[in-house]
Amino acid sequence: MNYRQQAMAGMNPVELIVALYDGMMRFLCRAIAAIEAGDVRERRIAIKRTLDILMHLQSRLRMDVGGSSAKALSEFYAAIFALCLEGSRLASPERLKEAIACVRDVREAWEIISKDTEVLRFLKQGQANRTPRVIPPPPQIPISGEAASSWTA
Repeated sequence: MNYRQQAMAGMNPVELIVALYDGMMRFLCRAIAAIEAGDVRERRIAIKRTLDILMHLQSRLRMDVGGSSAKALSEFYAAIFALCLEGSRLASPERLKEAIACVRDVREAWEIISKDTEVLRFLKQGQANRTPRVIPPPPQIPISGEAASSWTA
């Protein structure tokens, strides 16, 4: 286990979300630097990492529990996803800076939530009462031939 993994192991769920937002901003800054340097490969890598984080955050939303907040976050993630794709396609630092500003605003709200004693107490109660879910492995599907994708970020 490396230093980052050890640090993340001690975080509560809200702190982990803040860390993911930090990661998004870090990768968006890398994408901007890559655009300015004319490095298409690095731009694509940085955008892909940002999109991976967005998809992870989107996949963790619980619409049945989160209600309108989950719906708003889902729409926010979709908007940032679109901004990132557009910024990459157009090689536009301005679009990516717009995405960073939006992510920073929401990250600050999560940062405030992460320090709220009421939220921390709720999280501790939730972790204590939580029963682990067993998720069965997906069925193995035999793969034949070659697959290719022309998708790029």
